[in-house]
Amino acid sequence: MAHGIDPTFLALPLRALADAALARARALGAEHADFRFERVRSASWRLRDAKPAGSSDTTDLGYAVRVVHGGTWGFASGVDLTMDAAARVASQAVAMAKLSAQVIRAAGVDERVELADEPVHADRTWVSSYQTDPFSVPDEEKSALLADWSARLLAANGVDHVDASLLTVHENKFYADTTGTVTTQQRVRLHPQVTAVSVDESSGEFDSMRTIAPPTGRGWEYLTGTGWDWDGELEQIPELLAEKMRAPSVEPGLYDLVVDPSNLWLTIHESIGHATELDRALGYEAAYAGTSFATFDQLGKLKYGSELMNVTGDRTAEHGLATIGYDDEGVEAQSWDLVKDGTLVGYQLDRRIARLTGFERSNGCAFADSPSHVPLQRMANVSLQPDPAGLSTEGLIGGVDRGIYVVGDRSWSIDMQRYNFQFTGQRAYVIRNGRLEGQVKDFAYQGVTPQFWGSMEAVGGPQTYVLGGAFNCGKAQPGQVAAVSHGCPSALFRSVNILNTADESGRG
Repeated sequence: MAHGIDPTFLALPLRALADAALARARALGAEHADFRFERVRSASWRLRDAKPAGSSDTTDLGYAVRVVHGGTWGFASGVDLTMDAAARVASQAVAMAKLSAQVIRAAGVDERVELADEPVHADRTWVSSYQTDPFSVPDEEKSALLADWSARLLAANGVDHVDASLLTVHENKFYADTTGTVTTQQRVRLHPQVTAVSVDESSGEFDSMRTIAPPTGRGWEYLTGTGWDWDGELEQIPELLAEKMRAPSVEPGLYDLVVDPSNLWLTIHESIGHATELDRALGYEAAYAGTSFATFDQLGKLKYGSELMNVTGDRTAEHGLATIGYDDEGVEAQSWDLVKDGTLVGYQLDRRIARLTGFERSNGCAFADSPSHVPLQRMANVSLQPDPAGLSTEGLIGGVDRGIYVVGDRSWSIDMQRYNFQFTGQRAYVIRNGRLEGQVKDFAYQGVTPQFWGSMEAVGGPQTYVLGGAFNCGKAQPGQVAAVSHGCPSALFRSVNILNTADESGRG
């Protein structure tokens, strides 16, 4: 179902505010200025054992002006919806640029901010792909669905507690700049999640099993069966949890590893997604995730993984959490190669980093999470491509004599160069002679990024491909949060180091 931009957003004085701000910035000598007006509504519901445990519904509304003046950035934001106020915000942004220039000169830095050229996109509109805006559904219906899911699990033997939650976001964004680009956008995303907990009263041991349904750029239809079989997954959880509770502890050592998309997306996020943000690779950014071992001098040279490894950055994937029409610098959404046949061939770029490093143009990776924050270079949907003739997940498992099959994400750890890491999962199964032989617990796999991806011997076919992701990727200081998806097939890795987490923590 095609949707138009929400009329209540269009009724706001978007163009008049933009015209006032951009005119003032030009009059004050800005080389570049852009205006961004946002309205972001976020709502959440949480249930504990089928009873309400909390809810929220907030709207962040305002606008920002960003300028380049004298070769230096300036930024300011406001909430007063008058033309005079918008002009004052532009003046504040220019004043900030002048102050920053003094600080930079005093530090002896001689580096001007210049932006890569970008085609003008006049009066463009984009709306994400969804059927039913979740905010059009009564809150009582949302809570009732979560309560029903919880009750189903609580009725099963061995399930002692259930946590259920739903986060929904409706985002509108208007952008205009001094080159003539004007865009208006709307997108919807949501994240449902249910976790069952089992407690062994005799031993005090407990464990959990969470749904592996990913967050998505869809509407309410996702919770009623479009894009995910919720009934099927909820039916399986009690037995999966019971099996995990009685599972033996994993024997550490080297195993072949078949990784399900529900787990592999997070490894992609941490070891490829952050590592190919060019501001990190250049050392301009280190907050939250550190810098990167994939430094700029290795572009076109670094053997990132096996020849089966083809990874794209993508702002266009349908239902992707980082999917947009235009980024926060007016750059149209694109898809491009990051790793081709195992070699690093690209990075994620905004307009400033693109010009600084000699790229012809940005690939649309500028994003701010609110009207009061400056746009950052942020992650696209970074995805591992399937093998067009690849095997099913069962086929990959069938090629393993001694291994582990891991499903679902859980905890992770990776160093500040995106190099050494370890990941756990919701559940892990022993593979013997091509067959699954039950779950094991206390499992983690450990690797070094290029060696791990270099050990990838087989990539599943399109039938195994799933678009996973997260709502909460953090970056910058002050911190910003962005949602991002990562698509991938199942994949087979040879001779991966498996840890016993109980032994590693001293609990074994």
